[in-house]
Amino acid sequence: MIDYAKKGFPNEACGILAGKPNGPVSEFFPMTNTDNASISYFMDPKEQLAVFKKMRNLGLEMSGIFHSHVASEAAPSQKDIRLAFYPEVSYLIVSLSDMNRPVLCSFKIQNEKVAEEEIKIVD
Repeated sequence: MIDYAKKGFPNEACGILAGKPNGPVSEFFPMTNTDNASISYFMDPKEQLAVFKKMRNLGLEMSGIFHSHVASEAAPSQKDIRLAFYPEVSYLIVSLSDMNRPVLCSFKIQNEKVAEEEIKIVD
């Protein structure tokens, strides 16, 4: 994910994370940022539909939405909070404000309330 975000620099990058129901994340699906901008992202709807179909065929559920911030901290912006339409998933944000030391954080966003989550990396 972080490498994908760096490749998208100076624009924000985005993607979908998925895994088996109640299991860890096992897949990352990079998405096209149709905003093609450094301060916002919008996933290509056709790609999104194709990813949802692929997840269904693989028995996976969406468990997270990922995007990068190229110049600000790894925290949801007001727009990110307002557009958090999936309260059951995690929202992962990587800050690339220091390209040599990217910072990745995860959040639950429900009813415009933000709670940071612990990220656990499993093999």
